[in-house]
Amino acid sequence: MNELKIEARRLCKHYGSLVAVDQLSFEVGAGEVLGFLGPNGAGKSTTMKMLTGFLAPSSGTALINGHDIVNDSLEARRCIGYLPEGAPSYGEMTVRSFLNFVARARGLAGSEGAKAVAAAIERLNLGGVVEQAIETLSKGFKRRVGLAQAILHDPQVLILDEPTDGLDPNQKHEVRRLIRDMAEEKIIVISTHLLEEVHAVCNRAMIIADGRLLVDDTPAGLISRSRYHDAVTLVVEQPERVASVLSELPEAGKVELREGELTVFPAPGQRLFEVISNAVRSHGWRVSELRLEAGRLDEVFRQITRGEVS
Repeated sequence: MNELKIEARRLCKHYGSLVAVDQLSFEVGAGEVLGFLGPNGAGKSTTMKMLTGFLAPSSGTALINGHDIVNDSLEARRCIGYLPEGAPSYGEMTVRSFLNFVARARGLAGSEGAKAVAAAIERLNLGGVVEQAIETLSKGFKRRVGLAQAILHDPQVLILDEPTDGLDPNQKHEVRRLIRDMAEEKIIVISTHLLEEVHAVCNRAMIIADGRLLVDDTPAGLISRSRYHDAVTLVVEQPERVASVLSELPEAGKVELREGELTVFPAPGQRLFEVISNAVRSHGWRVSELRLEAGRLDEVFRQITRGEVS
């Protein structure tokens, strides 16, 4: 039996002089939920389409559980559940008839197909709309139908392009829980521009821009690159006076006052929270908020995609 793995090998996609994906190589193994991040036009969706066999690479290739997407495309695609951008479907079909159609296309017939369809409907909470035409559904429900068809055949590899696009907060929570529940026994690749998605479900994150891989790290590792990592923010009376005192602490680096909040950044290798907590108590400052900053992923994302990584 082939090992559960995605291997991208120097994937390239050119459109004339435009290089959409440029020498992209990476591996993903079982139990990994990979967040595939990048600004608009970075090459995320193009990469997803190449991995799933919907788009031929200009050069390079990828293996899905050992099956080459170029030379063994059918077997590679059998391993994959794919939610494409926009989740195209047949709008005139009802949800049930569409999922039955997908089941038959996946080789699931009779009671096996009916069981798979029923399970997908239940997991995506589609019971209230199963007899509606897909074209009459909201964007959120259409996205959930797209997810249902992707998981219908219980694939080993799930490739999801913007899986929570158009969903309300409750629906996002449900879909993210579903992804976490499935993650242990599968490979899941999520292309997204939502940084909150990485926090919520991913245990690995890759950032690309202009078709090139810039960073491959854990979400925690990315956040630790933020200049806000281990900084301390206070909302306090007389912040200018407090800032003057805190700036003299040997553990403190830069002190910033912005929009009523005072943020103190640690000097290299220093920890601030306990030091500042002690200072608050000893000076009797009136503090309405005191928090340790984990870091800000949006700031890291901007630094990396603008080529400002230190």
